[in-house]
Amino acid sequence: MQGPVESIAHAVRTGRRTAREVVEEYLEAAEAGNPRLNAFTELDPAGALRQADLVDAGPRTGPLSGVPIALKDLIDQAGRVTTAGSAFYRHRAPASAVVVDRLEAAGAVIMGRTGLHEFAFGFSSENPWYGAVRNPWDLELSPGGSSGGSAAAVSAGMSPAALGTDTGGSVRVPAALCGVVGLKVTHGRIPLTGVFPLAGSLDTVGPLTATVGDARLLYNAMKGFDRADPWSDPVEDKPRRRRPLGELRIAMPMAWMEYVKTSDETRRSFERFCNALGAVVDRFERVEAPGLAPDRILAVLPAAEAAAVHRKWFHDPAKPYGADLRERLGQAMDITLDDYTEALRWRAGQVQAARMLFADYDLLLTPTVGHPRKRIGVDDIDIDGRPAFYRGVLSGFTSLVNVLGCPAISLPVVDEGAPPPAVQLIAAWRREDLLLEAGEALERSGLAASTPPPGSILAGG
Repeated sequence: MQGPVESIAHAVRTGRRTAREVVEEYLEAAEAGNPRLNAFTELDPAGALRQADLVDAGPRTGPLSGVPIALKDLIDQAGRVTTAGSAFYRHRAPASAVVVDRLEAAGAVIMGRTGLHEFAFGFSSENPWYGAVRNPWDLELSPGGSSGGSAAAVSAGMSPAALGTDTGGSVRVPAALCGVVGLKVTHGRIPLTGVFPLAGSLDTVGPLTATVGDARLLYNAMKGFDRADPWSDPVEDKPRRRRPLGELRIAMPMAWMEYVKTSDETRRSFERFCNALGAVVDRFERVEAPGLAPDRILAVLPAAEAAAVHRKWFHDPAKPYGADLRERLGQAMDITLDDYTEALRWRAGQVQAARMLFADYDLLLTPTVGHPRKRIGVDDIDIDGRPAFYRGVLSGFTSLVNVLGCPAISLPVVDEGAPPPAVQLIAAWRREDLLLEAGEALERSGLAASTPPPGSILAGG
């Protein structure tokens, strides 16, 4: 299934299109759509066209030749100001983040910066300083967060691909809410140098794209060791035999499923997907896995690390925070060393339980979110007549993956829904290859696919 990234790069490499033509097209789409969606905090037409001309003047052999990329506004780009969605943080980057350098070396063109939840610490992208990012499927709905602008831009066809960051689901949640693909990598597989931190032991950078193949192209361009990043993994990928979908052993961890508040609508859709999947894989089993499930203590980990980042600013009246973030950081400042140590012990137990499960199964399967629709300005999501605070509903299936450190992918599935339902596949550490192969196979089988929302450039609107 060829996505827009692959199509653009092929057209530019073969001379059927110029990078300038492609970038002009997407800049026009972004300028037309942004007043409605508020996905971009900044477009950079001059810089993007200058970079496109450099691509056109060169050999045009890169795997991402001429591909415009939207950049979450906490990832540095040389000469541009990083805001992290903040009222006060303004960092004019003297150098680009490593991921930006690697994308540009592959021929990509950074077209602009996308909106996010303030300092990436949340799941709605309802930013008090820049306004709410809106979902292309329904302007009254949140696109999720914290990488909401990146997901909205790709979903609406304003950018063929975008970068986000994922600390508890901030790539996968907006991917699910906007009907696109979102890849969360093994912690340390993609460098964090030049990326504003939320919680370093959990943070990852990942792509949002229309297809799994496009996610693979961006992942391959960005992955690899970076000595400047203390979290970076120096172990290189090993060539492995491609595994057909039919050979895979997939487990649904029931204790995890039962913990997350999930709507009947999501459960029914997920059950339909499971029935279809069970017919095409070697083993698909529901397993209790009682040792693997979220717990309230999970929130201590990102909160304590975020407090360490923000402590130098938090009590400065000249450094304002939005009400939501000020409350969360205020609670985080009270976390004790004993609290954090207890959370680390719990984390070790979760990793142990996951290792035992991956000894018997290739992949784990869950929904991506408990319910895909969160109304802007409303903190609760209706779960079959009962209100539930949105953060737990949106992050219950994703945040534990960051605790484990292993990779996961969110895939939109072929079913009724606006946005369409999404599932999450989780693999063992450093097995992005297996995730991507499985995702591509599910697309070929017709079980997974991105569907453009009405009115998007991709839908011809």
